[in-house]
Amino acid sequence: MPRSQARVWRDTALPFVESRRACHSRACYKAHSHPTFSMGAVDAGFSLFTGASGGQQRLTPGTLVMVPAKRVHACNPAPGQAWSYQMLHVDADWLSQLRLESGLRGAQAGEPARISHVPALYGQFCALNALLFSSASNGEKEAALIAFMGDQDFCSHPTLEATPALGASLLSGLVERIEAEDPAQLSLTLLAQETGLGRYQLIRAFRAATGLTPHAYLLNARVNRGRLLLNQGLALAEVAYQLGFADQSHFQRVFKAHVGVTPGQYRGH
Repeated sequence: MPRSQARVWRDTALPFVESRRACHSRACYKAHSHPTFSMGAVDAGFSLFTGASGGQQRLTPGTLVMVPAKRVHACNPAPGQAWSYQMLHVDADWLSQLRLESGLRGAQAGEPARISHVPALYGQFCALNALLFSSASNGEKEAALIAFMGDQDFCSHPTLEATPALGASLLSGLVERIEAEDPAQLSLTLLAQETGLGRYQLIRAFRAATGLTPHAYLLNARVNRGRLLLNQGLALAEVAYQLGFADQSHFQRVFKAHVGVTPGQYRGH
């Protein structure tokens, strides 16, 4: 019988979010509520969920549940079975502020939970959670969380406005500023203030103009710069330092994710 495992991720630098992963769990929970906005994903096995409209529902792998703050709910494995799941908790006030910045309505406390069977949404959630559990910088994690939470519709009648446009001069200034930033210090809050946009609006506008979020653009630019430095014969540690990565291993992971090979393999070709 597979061994039950559970992991919790939290970081004092990002106090508004925490996540949990559980594998082969048989733990059961009484009906309860959270002060946070919560999202749960079923990875394997089946569970029985109460808290949405329509009474108890059976959840299958790939299902995502969105539970507003203070909504009483329960989610337990099918009788006598084990299941694997992920659970993300986001501070309700932080999320409300994020939505207000972009003129979006969020789920109200106590509203029924929503259940999604959309594979793409489940995949995006898994990618976000994997990033949170990784050694990526706090800035990358915050940006990914803002983009994911801003992209979701938490009500039946979404009010998503048209993506704001960035003028050529403003875009050029942003690109120049972003490329000069330390990856670990890139502040979406400061960039948003300078452009007069909300953080999520900035991400949407920049992504519409470049195809990448500000943090993704920065990492891509760093990787392209890294190619040049590697071709010039610089040591990996020196390249990582010049590009502003926290350590050599972080640079190697980012480089391989973009190029498909490690920096050492790239330089060896």
